Amino acid sequence: MRVPGHRFRRGRLTRIILKPMCGRSTLHDAPTNVLERFSLPPVLPGFEAHYNIAPTQQQWTILREKDGSPAARQMRWGLIPSWASDPSIGHRMINARAESLTEKAAFSAPLESQRCLILADGYYEWRTEGKSKIPMYFRLADGRAFGLAGLWDRWEKGDAPLETCTVITTSAGPRTRPFHHRMPVLLVDDAQTAWLDGTATPRELLRMLRSYDAADLEMYDVSRQVNNTANDSPDCISPVEATPEGATEKEAITKHTKHTKNSRNTDDTEQFLLGELLAPVRPRSPG
Repeated sequence: MRVPGHRFRRGRLTRIILKPMCGRSTLHDAPTNVLERFSLPPVLPGFEAHYNIAPTQQQWTILREKDGSPAARQMRWGLIPSWASDPSIGHRMINARAESLTEKAAFSAPLESQRCLILADGYYEWRTEGKSKIPMYFRLADGRAFGLAGLWDRWEKGDAPLETCTVITTSAGPRTRPFHHRMPVLLVDDAQTAWLDGTATPRELLRMLRSYDAADLEMYDVSRQVNNTANDSPDCISPVEATPEGATEKEAITKHTKHTKNSRNTDDTEQFLLGELLAPVRPRSPG
């Protein structure tokens, strides 16, 4: 018998730790620069700053309505295909690999007509250092918002319609590859409107899905507070001193706590497991 997310090894059932490519993002300032590009109001209705957006929570997006007009809407992170019978499939679809979009039934149709920009001003990745997973924050140097290339779908088999989205990832470029082999597709300036252009051909769309390697992409270590989805404050994006090679998770947390004003004690539940990013978390209210 095959158990999803597990495999048998030497007569024992072993859990497979799934590794998402982009499992957390931020949107802490109103994305005015992106909204203005689409002639949308400069303030999102009910906007709230978030420093640690996780799968199954709400993401602000921009998409094209059927009449071609742009619209800003909130969607749940984790794509549920319209044809899916079980909405839990969304937990496994927080990312979509650019290289195989046309091969996957869940992504090929949205690629044609249901593309979106997932609004962000930063995202997190975890680099491996010895036995530790070190959280890093990636953002544009001037702090401006950008779009993550995304796909969306509408699921109507529940009590109420549910709109969901996924972040497209690609191979990391030279600047980010030392930290992680994948990265989300960042779209800035004209690339944002091009991604939502209804006349774009599949070939043109796929050519947009490349790594962002411009000099204004900056990255730095942050506190392990971000490992816990309950933490959603500016502390999550505050730079910390790079973790010395060989330092344990506990040592790194202790060192940060001593140098951070008003830091709260952390416990073992904050230790990072890549697999937990796919676990359901309580959605934040739309605001």
